[in-house]
Amino acid sequence: MKKFLSKYSLKYPRSLVYMLQASEYNIVEFLDWFRRVKDFAKVEERKTLVKTIKASLLYAIAWNLFILSFAIAIASLWFFEGVRSLLVFLVIFLFAPYLTLYLLSLCTFLLNSVQRPIERIIINKAKEKLQNHKALKIGIAGSFGKTTMKEIIKTVLEGSKNVAATPDNKNTPLGIARFVESLDGDEEILIFEMGEYYEGDIKKLCEIISPDIGVITGVNEAHLDKFKNIERTAKTIFELADFLSKKEGTKVYVNKESRSASESAAHIKNENKPFPKVIYYGHGGIEEGGGNWKVEGAETNLSGTSFILKNNKEEGVVVRSKLLGLHQIGPLAVASHIAQSLGIKLEKIELGLKNTKPFKHRMEPREDAGGVLVIDDSYNGNPDGVKVAIEFLKEIKDKRRFFITPGLVEMGRKTEEVHREIGKELANTGIEKVVLIRNSVTPFIEAGLKENNFKGEVIWFESSLECFSSLPKRTINNDLLLYQNDWPDNYS
Repeated sequence: MKKFLSKYSLKYPRSLVYMLQASEYNIVEFLDWFRRVKDFAKVEERKTLVKTIKASLLYAIAWNLFILSFAIAIASLWFFEGVRSLLVFLVIFLFAPYLTLYLLSLCTFLLNSVQRPIERIIINKAKEKLQNHKALKIGIAGSFGKTTMKEIIKTVLEGSKNVAATPDNKNTPLGIARFVESLDGDEEILIFEMGEYYEGDIKKLCEIISPDIGVITGVNEAHLDKFKNIERTAKTIFELADFLSKKEGTKVYVNKESRSASESAAHIKNENKPFPKVIYYGHGGIEEGGGNWKVEGAETNLSGTSFILKNNKEEGVVVRSKLLGLHQIGPLAVASHIAQSLGIKLEKIELGLKNTKPFKHRMEPREDAGGVLVIDDSYNGNPDGVKVAIEFLKEIKDKRRFFITPGLVEMGRKTEEVHREIGKELANTGIEKVVLIRNSVTPFIEAGLKENNFKGEVIWFESSLECFSSLPKRTINNDLLLYQNDWPDNYS
């Protein structure tokens, strides 16, 4: 009943346009979201409608369609007589929200059809500009950790080189093209985050960027709902390595601790192609044909992560970073290795590493009122991100620990398996409190906790907003709260 009545609320037209924008104007995803919505008055909760030209135009269209639909329903009372007029009115009134929905979808389709050729022109201009740009180009692909890897490399290199990197998580052809428009041509290093949602996406981005160095951060179940299986995900991500094989002097860094990524990299080596040179990285450091870079004395706590990275000349790079978690060792080692290959001196590399710090919503610590420490990991919505967050909590012994999560999205057929495993890992951590947001996946986390004899307390909330407002009443001084992932509105 709530869903039915909310279609007649004054928020309905705005909600439809917000849903279109959040779905990136993908009509299939938009209609699927429409089917799942329980209350259209509460769709726009975590984010708000950004009033771009396209969104504003569709907003005006939505309102006109909404008003017109009901105007036709009312007008029908004058065009027909008796019971027939009431029946016609009732039919039109009941279908008015759907008329608005489908006509708005049609208008979006027409706008997309006009917009795509314009976008292709912008992308082709960016491609041409990059072809003539002399900078070394680094492309970063993977199911997780792309933004963190990009920011670490940028921070380490920018003290010695003129570096530019794609902003935030702009990793689509158009997002990258807009970034390229802003370049002045004097950059020495360009770093690109590359997003993948469908097979062929990385190949398209490579054709625009033409990278010289690749970094593959790993392969996991993220976006499995779209890719259907891990093999297809890996194939898409390794389109980066396939492209690099066509250029001389290229190399690709591969996360050794990601099984699917390591297996795919092994196939590259078996093909005996001269390029790209495959370099593995992980907790242990760097593995390459000419010798290994080894990690010694690794430590992590709430202040950051430190270790010594010894290169094949036995020179030690002293790493002191404000980044949290031992999983940051690999990315920090990659940045060090790239920097040294570019001839940057050790003291400059160490200074760059010292400047690395947690990035927004990615293991980002802050102290709230009442002496409660919050770690915001709300952008790490993938199984590996969950795993390293839990591993980090294991290292913290002097605080009462809360792990807050709504679970993960787009896990496809592995949804239950992935979430039961999260429950198992949490149970084995000895954590004191697990806070779950009630939805379709968190019961699987609870099942994993019970199956593994979880000794702590499970706390339930009906929504993230309720959790954020109510949880402070349950905390005391010196508590540690880790917020892991936040579902976007289209999955809530």
